[in-house]
Amino acid sequence: MESKEQQLMELLSLTARSLTHLTASMTSMSFELMRSNDEITKAAGRRMIDRMATISSGLDEHWRLIGELTGVHIAHEQIETVQEVQLQLPPRLAPD
Repeated sequence: MESKEQQLMELLSLTARSLTHLTASMTSMSFELMRSNDEITKAAGRRMIDRMATISSGLDEHWRLIGELTGVHIAHEQIETVQEVQLQLPPRLAPD
């Protein structure tokens, strides 16, 4: 396979991976919205989860095609996902 073809396949893989991470993050945020006491916010979260499910199924097709091109088949569930990191205040230093 030519170098340009390899680069294009790598670009496709990186783009699909980024979109997969973005979808997972937005889905997570939508579940947080659903925990709200506000009914409008809850409904928005439910609608967004439905949209993310549609996008996710489209991404499954991306991964299938990338697998056909590269010969390496990766299931959507095998994609390394971004882990949530919470910002914490630094520990207080003891007075001198």
